[in-house]
Amino acid sequence: MKRVFRLSEKTHGPGGIYFSWQKTLGNYLATTGFDHNVKIYDRHGEQRDEINLPGMCASLGWDKDGDTLAIINDKTGVVFLWDANGQRTAQLDSGLKDTLSFLLWSKRAQQLAIGTAKGNLLVYNHQTSRKIPILGKHTRKITCGAWSSQNLLALGSEDKTITISNAEGDTVRQTSVRAEPADLQFSEMKGDERSMMGENTVSVVIGRKTLFLYNMNDPENPIELAFQQRYGSIVAYKWYGDGYIMIGFSQGYFVVISTHMKEIGQELFQARNHKDSLTSIAISLSLNKAASCGDNCVKIHDLSDLKEMYAIITVEEDRTLDKMAWTDDGQLMAVSTTKGSLNVYLTKLPLLGEAYQTRIAYLTSLLEVTIQDSVNQDQPITVGVEIEPSFIGLGPYHLAVGMNNRAWFYQLLDDGHLEKLKDREYLGTVQSIKVNGDYAAVAFEGKVQLHTIDPEGSSITEERETRLFPDKEHSDTRVTCHTVTPEFLIYGTDSGGLHYFYIEDWQYVNEYRHVVGIKKLHADPTGTRLVFVDEKSDGFVYNPVNDQVIEVPNLSPNIKGILWENWPLDKGVFAAYDDEKLYTYVYSKETVSGCQCSLAGSTKLPYGQVPIMLYNGEVTLQTQSGKIATVMLSTHGFDLDKLTELPAAELRTYLEKSITLRRFKDAWIFCHQLQSKEAWLDLGRAALQDLEIDFAIRVYRNIGDVGMVMSLQKIKTTEDKNLLSGYIAMFLDDFNLAQDLFLASNCPTAALEMRRDLLHWDSALQLAKALAPDQIPFISKEYAQQLEFTGDYANALMHYEKGITKEESYRDHDESCAAGVARMAIRMGDIRRGVSMAVKMPSRLLKKECAQILESMKQWSEAAMLYEKGSYCDKAAAVYIRSKNWAKVGELLPQVTSPKIHSQYAKAKEADGRYKDAALAYESAKDWDNVIRIQLNHLHNPEEAVRIVRETQSVEGAKMVAKFFLNLNDYASAIQFLVMSKCNDDAFQLAQTHGQMEIYAEIIGPDATPEDYQSIALYFENAKNHFLAGKFFLLCGQHSRALKHFLRCPQTEDSEAIEMAIETVGQASDDQLTHQLIDFLMGETDGMPKDAKYLFRLYMALKQYREAARTAIIIAREEQNAGNYRNAHDVLYSMYQELKQNKIKIPAEMATNLMILHSYILVKIHVKRGDHLKGARMLIRVANNISKFPSHIVPILTSTVIECHRSGLKNSCFSYAAMLMRPEYRNQIDAKYKKKIESIVRKPDKTEEEEPTSPCPFCNFALAETELVCPECKNNIPYCVVTGRHMIKEDFSACPNCDFPALHSEFISLRETEETCPMCSEKIAGEKITKVSDCNKYLYPEEGED
Repeated sequence: MKRVFRLSEKTHGPGGIYFSWQKTLGNYLATTGFDHNVKIYDRHGEQRDEINLPGMCASLGWDKDGDTLAIINDKTGVVFLWDANGQRTAQLDSGLKDTLSFLLWSKRAQQLAIGTAKGNLLVYNHQTSRKIPILGKHTRKITCGAWSSQNLLALGSEDKTITISNAEGDTVRQTSVRAEPADLQFSEMKGDERSMMGENTVSVVIGRKTLFLYNMNDPENPIELAFQQRYGSIVAYKWYGDGYIMIGFSQGYFVVISTHMKEIGQELFQARNHKDSLTSIAISLSLNKAASCGDNCVKIHDLSDLKEMYAIITVEEDRTLDKMAWTDDGQLMAVSTTKGSLNVYLTKLPLLGEAYQTRIAYLTSLLEVTIQDSVNQDQPITVGVEIEPSFIGLGPYHLAVGMNNRAWFYQLLDDGHLEKLKDREYLGTVQSIKVNGDYAAVAFEGKVQLHTIDPEGSSITEERETRLFPDKEHSDTRVTCHTVTPEFLIYGTDSGGLHYFYIEDWQYVNEYRHVVGIKKLHADPTGTRLVFVDEKSDGFVYNPVNDQVIEVPNLSPNIKGILWENWPLDKGVFAAYDDEKLYTYVYSKETVSGCQCSLAGSTKLPYGQVPIMLYNGEVTLQTQSGKIATVMLSTHGFDLDKLTELPAAELRTYLEKSITLRRFKDAWIFCHQLQSKEAWLDLGRAALQDLEIDFAIRVYRNIGDVGMVMSLQKIKTTEDKNLLSGYIAMFLDDFNLAQDLFLASNCPTAALEMRRDLLHWDSALQLAKALAPDQIPFISKEYAQQLEFTGDYANALMHYEKGITKEESYRDHDESCAAGVARMAIRMGDIRRGVSMAVKMPSRLLKKECAQILESMKQWSEAAMLYEKGSYCDKAAAVYIRSKNWAKVGELLPQVTSPKIHSQYAKAKEADGRYKDAALAYESAKDWDNVIRIQLNHLHNPEEAVRIVRETQSVEGAKMVAKFFLNLNDYASAIQFLVMSKCNDDAFQLAQTHGQMEIYAEIIGPDATPEDYQSIALYFENAKNHFLAGKFFLLCGQHSRALKHFLRCPQTEDSEAIEMAIETVGQASDDQLTHQLIDFLMGETDGMPKDAKYLFRLYMALKQYREAARTAIIIAREEQNAGNYRNAHDVLYSMYQELKQNKIKIPAEMATNLMILHSYILVKIHVKRGDHLKGARMLIRVANNISKFPSHIVPILTSTVIECHRSGLKNSCFSYAAMLMRPEYRNQIDAKYKKKIESIVRKPDKTEEEEPTSPCPFCNFALAETELVCPECKNNIPYCVVTGRHMIKEDFSACPNCDFPALHSEFISLRETEETCPMCSEKIAGEKITKVSDCNKYLYPEEGED
């Protein structure tokens, strides 16, 4: 709170100070003290008068209007009367001889009650100067009193009585109290019913302890209220509201009670406002505030919420405050101290302010105006003014303030100071003033005067210095509101005129006539948009460019003003306000629907504050205390810095706000954070609504809506606004609006295209009549198709007929329409016409459609005929069957493919006894069960029935055949067909009964259940057929019983039984069974060791590969010894692959034996291909290991000699020939070659070329091609399965089947003559042989398990 002025202790000398504010206006403050003077000050602290009294002032008071101040003193009976209007003092002789002690003016009339120290009373009427003395009203000094609003006078006296008198002084009521009364007041107690006499209660403090309530309606039952001892004595009390009393206590307590009888005695509110003492309280109903003073502070509360502390005023200079009082209007509060000083504070300022763009000027004290710009953070400028202004105007360079008919102008200097220019008087009391750069527009008494602010400082010509509006031709109208922009004076009149006066050309440029008078107008900063409010309190946005007026929706009828947004990016936003709320509106100049104004939301307005400026959603408010506050509109206020912390619901709210405000860039950020397709779609639709097409494309591209992006890109260059808006309205599903816009555009046929695309045929036809009559046939056809689909056949027929053009160029169209006519004619019952048209027309599909309609109408013969004409033989035959026309069915049958029709025909033929025809028809229908039945029962052809059952595997057919054979006692065949028909139990019983179990067991195959296998096994067990018993026990998973039976098999079945036993043990994985079988194979059981191959197979079955490998080597050795080299090779090869597959290390002996055997096998291949050198090299390798081929030593050595001789390997030839000449081999040499070999030995030729070399794949050492161990790095080198030579890195490949390495070039060469791999004997496709780039897996095979 701002202090306006202070009166020091010296004003009235030592002691206290007493004061009284002028009633109603509050322009004067009368003070007195112990110095026999009364001083009168104005509200700014200037002394206006001083009255010297003969004695000390006993009391002073203002009349009800504040025109007269009455003063009494303790020395004389003279009453001093000071006239506030003339500032003159008059004296009134009371005529009372004793000391005057009390005075009080009436609330209703100019009557003054004066009491004396001896209890006498004088009632003086100031208007008539009549004096009524009433002697002896009280017996002792009158100390207090009050006038009621009914003009009753209540008085309290030291004689402990209270009297109530009328205006003439006659006593109406009198009551005694128990102690001296003080602070007497009139009011109305709160009751259930309103009192007819108004202020019916007198309240008075008794002995400073209790509060006495005397109800004149119930004088016998006064109420006396006592309070808690700790509160101290009652200092003061005030009535307020609906019968509430606020009481201040000396100990600092502040209490509110109610006088309603149900609540009386209850404290509604209590607070200790002051620590040491409370000295006074005051209430201002105009401010709705209450205050208490004590210690060195004043505390102000809001009456609507007493718990809320509104303000605290601390008086630093004075520690002990005394009394306080408000002016009636609540603007000023005076607080006195016990030492005699007085402080006057400004508690409520006139809410006077004006804004120009972001700069605001407002009243900060009664004689002080402040200019500040919070947005641009400029230093506030404060200027003291000479008068209390009643209006303010602010422009870019000037400030105008004034009151009544006078205004003062100040210039804003560049250095931030104000310079007073001049003052000016007008022809009437000024209501408002508006200022631009050069001119001021002043409204007074229904006129506006436009004049230059500083004619000396400008270059404006004399005729343009001033002008009065309205002109003489409009003299019958009154200007009700006005504003100025940099270019225009705009004013509204009571007749509804809205005038734009262009200042530069000094003439009117625009005039708009509204239906009723205009009472308010508010232009945006540029003047291109304007909101006006008419006498009906309806608001409109007016565009002066095209005179377009848009109503402001849901405008409050109590609108006080409108603020346009000053933030450049929110040009279309404005806020309207009443006493309670701010309403945010968004005006869009260009949308799909044209100009629009929409309500965005409302914001609660803080009590008692007035908005003066809006910037970026923040409203600057003027408060009653002369300060400014800000409030953010609820439609704005989103923090973009903390997006990641916000929940989705709040982000969604922010998105909706930003879309409503057309802040699409902010909305993009919220959508990006939400990542919701629905949010993106809302944003896209809003952008389209506002014709922001580029932004909408960006949105739809972001969510991947390709169709919308392409559509928008296609239309965005459209120059016709109505056409563009029409397309967008169509995209937004507002088709009626789209049609209106299309029709208003330069391409109205777009409306027709849209209705056609939407299948809105009625609308399309209406549009086509006006826009494109040539399109009516085509639209009629499409409409007819839709009507046909929905079942409206009559209208469909009409539109099909309308669709026929009879033009050759539209033949297909006409045919389609004619087809529709044919269908609809049938539907409408004109079957002859429809069928005739369908038959004449070439379309098969039409015939089918018409036939289907006829079929649904049960017109069988016509339907069948059309099906037949359309070559729909199946359908025709089906309909002929329904009409029992078998002759026609028979004709069509060769073309019929439907089994159902064949079946129906077959049944008919069977019923006629024509079984062959029936069988053929059933066969065509693939109804095999009926074919079999006919063949067995009627045609007696079981061979055909059996053939069909075998081919079709028919279960039911098999049952019939089984039954047939059973009747013939052919049990084997019956069992076979019972099994085929899944009747396993019946088949088993039959086999068991007739000793056909072996046949049953053979037939049952792999599809039986374990129970079936067990039944068969038990049967064979009883029959002592060990092999079959074992076989079926194995199938049902009973391995031990199966093995037992296999081992009991007689020697004739040995081979197969042992194989089965090995399979059994392999499946069982049971150590006991394994040992049992091994004992059997080793001869432990019967003393007869079995062939080693079975042991090998057992180890393989058990996956004991190491034992299998050892056994394989033994078997291979036996095979070799017997001369079965291919068998030995295959055994070792298969074992090699098994070990490799299971990642087990290959025994060196096995690998070596396989290599030697393979080298032997390669000899035949090389010799066959005529490559004797390679054959010779392989034979040399075999001859070097001749001990492994004991059965064929001489033939192998002979072949070696011959091949070496052919290949020119003379030395090798000689050495092996010499070996053959040994005595043990010489006689075994074939006679054909004996002489030749002998001559080689006799005439030795030891010339031999060294074997060619190739690099070692490990170390690149050059070694002989057939050498498999590198002498350099000592590594075993993989050999080529085609040549037997060691592998070379650069020519590396492998067999695609067995994965053994081979030289790529040699493998390709081999494929020319051989189809199989020499190692695995599998066929190889040439394209599968490829070079191996990484041969490490062959050079360094995985070691596997040891």
